[in-house]
Amino acid sequence: MTSQAKFYALYLPQFHEIPENNEWYGKGFTDWRTVTSAKPLFPGHYQPHIPADLGFYDLSYKENLIKQIELANTYGVDGFLYWHYWFGDNKQLLQKPFNELVSDKSINFPFALAWANASWYKKQWKKDVKDQLLIEQKYGGIEDYTAHFYSLLEAFRDPRYIRVDGKLLFLVYVPLDNNEISSFIEVWRTLARKEKIGDFYFVGQDSIEKNRTQIFKEGFDAVYNQNTFAIYQNLPTLLKGVLKILRNIGIPICFKYKNAINYMIREADFEENTIPVVVPNWDHSPRSGANNIMFRDCHPKYFRALVQNALRAVKNKRNKIIIIKSWNEWAEGNYMEPDLKYGKGYLEELKSAKEDVL
Repeated sequence: MTSQAKFYALYLPQFHEIPENNEWYGKGFTDWRTVTSAKPLFPGHYQPHIPADLGFYDLSYKENLIKQIELANTYGVDGFLYWHYWFGDNKQLLQKPFNELVSDKSINFPFALAWANASWYKKQWKKDVKDQLLIEQKYGGIEDYTAHFYSLLEAFRDPRYIRVDGKLLFLVYVPLDNNEISSFIEVWRTLARKEKIGDFYFVGQDSIEKNRTQIFKEGFDAVYNQNTFAIYQNLPTLLKGVLKILRNIGIPICFKYKNAINYMIREADFEENTIPVVVPNWDHSPRSGANNIMFRDCHPKYFRALVQNALRAVKNKRNKIIIIKSWNEWAEGNYMEPDLKYGKGYLEELKSAKEDVL
């Protein structure tokens, strides 16, 4: 049982050079190139977003990971949920920062994994190219699921790994991506018992509760509600159609953040098997240009109100877990780390909101 709310932040390990990105996007590529090349799309549009205290860090160096953890720990982030990329056939990418953390037992900070089980396309990272499949997400059956499990067994045995009800927390980005997901879950539960590490607490991403029933049927223990764009989803169908047409001709869909947060915590978030998500800001234009939904005027004081709504949602739960999306998704304009505009504002409001309920 968790007596106080725990805030776990999704963490992007992309900010280091890998051979695959060098091949696909040019030597030395990281997402910082995407971030710094962004330009305003309309008067008053806040772009580019420039990091402050931590600078343009390189996650090849463990010292930068330690700095992030020190900052997160100081301001009330209780752990990181590292995006994990396993594509099948023993192929994984961007694993170095997480592996560095696991190997250094002196870094005292909770962690868990979030499997980003989705294919990669070039357009995800470079908006001026046609869609091109870079690497496909595959589901290779029992042998592959077993290899996947054992590649992470050291992490699962680590006392720092986050548990819920004594079970290992493991998020799945697209829980209904393939009908093999239920087999994957069954294999991992069996292997966990075999290796005497307990069981898993599998959590699948949902959007506005539309897939909840099916996600649970696949064997998941809980869902995390991805209601970032609920303000858009709740618009009349005709208006959404008009906005889509405008977006296709280069006019982005833009909402005031203070209005968007009113739709992010929903009735289902009060249920025990649902984890609410708080989003400090959102602007995907560095990757997708005008073809995205964005928020403007994302002042930290509004984020505080969202955090308070999430705290109310988990107040009477056994497991008071809240997911922050995200710690460092800079090219989505979606981060807690200090920037030149708001400084440590999001972190300060998180810490203050948590202290208010102690």
